[in-house]
Amino acid sequence: MKKALILFAFILFLPVFISGCATPIPYGCIYTEVKMPVAATGTGVTATKVGVAESKSILGLVATGDSSIEAAARQGGITRISHVDYETENILGIIGTYTTRVYGK
Repeated sequence: MKKALILFAFILFLPVFISGCATPIPYGCIYTEVKMPVAATGTGVTATKVGVAESKSILGLVATGDSSIEAAARQGGITRISHVDYETENILGIIGTYTTRVYGK
């Protein structure tokens, strides 16, 4: 029984051990909640509007939604983009939410 429990624990945590330490996006194997910049246009546009687009993932098996910059700009009625931010939240790889925020006029 003890060997089976050790084997189960090893298999359960194997992805943690084989994943890299440094990733371009901070990732926690148990819980992730990060906000990051995507882009800034440098056009001098002052942001007066915000558009949001979201997609979701369940068990890493099913993903739906449109979290593109275009969808967020359309939702916010933005025609001139100032900057774009990205948010992600993931709980145990079971439920993931990915949000793009577009700022502009």
